[in-house]
Amino acid sequence: MIKIYDTTLRDGTQGEGVSFSGRDKLKILRLLDEFSIDYVEGGWPGSNPKDIDFFKAAADLDLRHSKLAAFGSTCRAGSAPEDDANLKAILAVGTPVVTIFGKSWHLHVTEVLKTTPEENLRIIRDSVSYLVSEKREVVYDAEHFFDGYKADPEYALETLAAAREGGASSLVLCDTNGGSLPAEVAKTVRAAREKISDTEIGIHTHNDGGMADANTLTAVEEGASHIQGTFNGLGERCGNTDLTTVIPNLLLKMGRKLSIDTDGLTNLTHLSRYIHSIGNLNFPENHPFVGQMAFAHKGGVHVNSVMKVADSYEHIDPEKVGNTRRILISELSGKSNMSYLAGAEGIDLEAHPDAARKAVEEIKSLENKGYVFEGAEASATLIILRHMGEETEFFDLVRYRSSVEHRRSGGTFNEATVKIKVKDQEFLAVGEGVGPIDALDEALRKAIQRFYPEVDTIILEDYKVRVIDAGGGAEAKVCVTIEASDREDETSWSTVGASENLIEASWAALKDSIVYGLLRKNKRG
Repeated sequence: MIKIYDTTLRDGTQGEGVSFSGRDKLKILRLLDEFSIDYVEGGWPGSNPKDIDFFKAAADLDLRHSKLAAFGSTCRAGSAPEDDANLKAILAVGTPVVTIFGKSWHLHVTEVLKTTPEENLRIIRDSVSYLVSEKREVVYDAEHFFDGYKADPEYALETLAAAREGGASSLVLCDTNGGSLPAEVAKTVRAAREKISDTEIGIHTHNDGGMADANTLTAVEEGASHIQGTFNGLGERCGNTDLTTVIPNLLLKMGRKLSIDTDGLTNLTHLSRYIHSIGNLNFPENHPFVGQMAFAHKGGVHVNSVMKVADSYEHIDPEKVGNTRRILISELSGKSNMSYLAGAEGIDLEAHPDAARKAVEEIKSLENKGYVFEGAEASATLIILRHMGEETEFFDLVRYRSSVEHRRSGGTFNEATVKIKVKDQEFLAVGEGVGPIDALDEALRKAIQRFYPEVDTIILEDYKVRVIDAGGGAEAKVCVTIEASDREDETSWSTVGASENLIEASWAALKDSIVYGLLRKNKRG
């Protein structure tokens, strides 16, 4: 059985830009417990008041599976553990598990602690023994173990032996600087297992060399059965072992037994993304297993193959980790991309064999002009429908005008007028907004509202601008993406427009977003 030890709430928060409030940490603790994480490291009680308050609040939680751990260091050189303020603070929060770190590397013993190798062994042994005597399960983190082993293998192993003599339940080998390679990790873990065969060996790696996940899995192959890491690889510098990558590899690729089973693994994507959301962090969509790009297919050959045999371009079924397959539309698309999109939209292309080919040709032409259809499937859907001969024009534009007026009293005044034609009727409306695009959106809605009152339930959610050719200066072409939603059924969609003129690009995306929304409503009722 492999034990999973999560340190998102402690080591993860040491990453740049990462901060969780006490309330955030309690939410994450509950989620990790529901996910069946074996150990959750809550923080360092001796380092800040927030962690002390968190442990007090966490004591009232009825955890189903996870054991809560408090983190700290060995006692100071030349002092007794029972007199050490740091160890007293750890014990005071009352967690069933205590994790302490000690030095494995001569460099740190003599130059950082300013003590002798013998005294370092003493404080490791005595600190662990003291905590065990206080009825705590003790996890010992051997800091800088791999660097220490390279410098002096015999002494590094002696530090592990000292922790074992003190009664530690787990001896965790830490690649604190994150610079080790898998072959080095394999050799070092093997040596530790040979030296100490009666105590659980763990692994804690950092990602400074891009090897944290590989090093962790290598350590497991060499007998490590206690894994420390963080969700989404959060942590100091380049981050820690990423549990969202390691856990599915252990379960699905290596066949290892965890407290998390394959049914529970289907919650991985949700949990991963929720933790980033709680921390108000931008989620890296190219993340293995849990990112939107993890099972996204763009090239026409890839799409054609994956639609026939999913295994041809997917290493696992995305549903096993709670993710979904996505088919992207771009200049690399083929008819298979169009067929997949049409199927998702409930469109039958069988009666229109040329529609997919013509849609591909138009999309490739538009992408050459600056359009980006990835993530803007609504605009691509409208193109398919037009080539099928479907009616997609709810209104014709007669003209629009957008103006921005800077006033002497300060600030700006944004106004837009839109004149549209529906059958034989024309209508002109004026809109005001916080910006020119907001004003244009308001004017368009007013203009068509009398003809299509259902437009009131279509909401503009997001607006993004990308400069395509930055070297063009003020004349650079821009690509605008708009995300809209229907507040009645809470669905959302995205559209795209591109031009050298920001307003023109915005109009194209804005018009598509409204038309697509009206089409959906028309189809439903």
